[in-house]
Amino acid sequence: MTNTMIMKTMEKPRLSVKAQTLATIAAVAGAVAVPQIFHALGAAFGLGTTLGEAFLPMHLPILLVGLLAGPYAGAAAGMFGPLVSFALSGMPGIAMLPFMMLELCVYGLAAGLLRNVKLPVVAKVLIAQIAGRVIRSAAILAAVYGLGSESVSLASIWMSIGTGVYGIVLQWALLPVAVHFVERMTYEER
Repeated sequence: MTNTMIMKTMEKPRLSVKAQTLATIAAVAGAVAVPQIFHALGAAFGLGTTLGEAFLPMHLPILLVGLLAGPYAGAAAGMFGPLVSFALSGMPGIAMLPFMMLELCVYGLAAGLLRNVKLPVVAKVLIAQIAGRVIRSAAILAAVYGLGSESVSLASIWMSIGTGVYGIVLQWALLPVAVHFVERMTYEER
């Protein structure tokens, strides 16, 4: 690496295709299971799906797999997580499914591309969050103005950010700890 590089990278071992595939499958399973826990708690407390909407539990395993396993695993898990969840539980709703798939695919891809960049994990998460939200917003704008879609509204862009602020903060708090824990366990096993 030259000293003129803007962002320095740290070489983490490249995962095998098998390890990336297993990580992707685990992230998809997490993207299905973790939201169900939040929805069950919401139902138990009479809140319905509000906890899931507020804490964005599907985002956690997608960002985590991108940060740990790289862009291919992150993008694939982000694309298939919402799709499998919809097939098994009907959530997210059909109107938002393509936007969630695109947003989470970008989350996983961006987090994976930042995997080896020497930045604090919270900064990587923030960059991935911004990238995913920008792409989701652009897709919603294209659907509304370009395709004349009436199944989704422009207000959903701002509502999702406002409603999900607790989840955004949760991601900033949990993901750096989870990445540190997994990387430390991996380092100690060597």
